[in-house]
Amino acid sequence: MADSPSSDLWRISEFERVRAQALSSAFSSLDAPTVLPTTLLADLRRLDINGNRGDVLEVAAACMRNHEPALLCFEIDAKVWPVTLFPGQMLYHSPRGLANAGASVLSRLKLLRVEPPGVRPPGHWMHERVAEVEHYRPLGPLLWSLAIEGPRVAVLTEIAGTVAYRAIRSPAEDGLALGGAIRSAADRLRRETVSLRAISEWPGMSIERASRLLNGLYLNSALLATRAHPAARERKSAGWLELLGWPKRS
Repeated sequence: MADSPSSDLWRISEFERVRAQALSSAFSSLDAPTVLPTTLLADLRRLDINGNRGDVLEVAAACMRNHEPALLCFEIDAKVWPVTLFPGQMLYHSPRGLANAGASVLSRLKLLRVEPPGVRPPGHWMHERVAEVEHYRPLGPLLWSLAIEGPRVAVLTEIAGTVAYRAIRSPAEDGLALGGAIRSAADRLRRETVSLRAISEWPGMSIERASRLLNGLYLNSALLATRAHPAARERKSAGWLELLGWPKRS
């Protein structure tokens, strides 16, 4: 069975029934790998230890760091939305496009499972496991949308802490949608190396918006993060929760 039996999304009950019968994935084929690569598994286990097991963006970031494909099973409105990430080809496979689903959907995404991919990317020599070409889509816009509109409001762990940031290119160059304060901040970040706190104080920005911008840039390989720059040591007194990207408590 490929990543999806049809263009329709599965109900949670059907997904769990098929998975129980197969004693493994509800989406894997008979010759698909049964386990994820060791390096990715180790990264995912660290997320478990840190309490980020179900964090959609952290798991996507782990796949990108390890350059390993993985099937992410999301839950939305009692349906299972299977999305296979292919970092090496910067593509994702899904029965429906997710990048343009909007904040009303992306903000409510829940991660059910992370599994080995049931399909291969286009052009792979195992052509029998390559799915319909129309179900493959550019990965960059999806990662950007998950960062800007998804459930995570804090900076990703990998780039959090006492860090200074600079954008190495504009998201617009990659065809990513920007608007308002996010666009202005992204342009300014190409000219300045600054802390999260400094970005949050730019017009129209906040800790959450700054965090989302940095996450989107990082996932699209457009962010330089350094702990050596003087700006990284600014305002240590802001509090460790804020420096990690969590909103200040009122």
